[in-house]
Amino acid sequence: MNLSKILWHLFIIAVFGALSYLLTHSIAVGNVWGVVLAIISLAATIIFLWLLPKLYQQPENESETA
Repeated sequence: MNLSKILWHLFIIAVFGALSYLLTHSIAVGNVWGVVLAIISLAATIIFLWLLPKLYQQPENESETA
């Protein structure tokens, strides 16, 4: 594993850790908006990480126009 891949994984772990902390803190305090925003941020991060590999994929058999 190279250094950039290790740093990328550590960054992802840190982001999920921060989001988890914000979610649990909002639940403990009873802040409804904090819970909603933390869940939205968590969902957006998951979708971003799911779509990111598709950005770097080679396009498959593009249809050629005649």
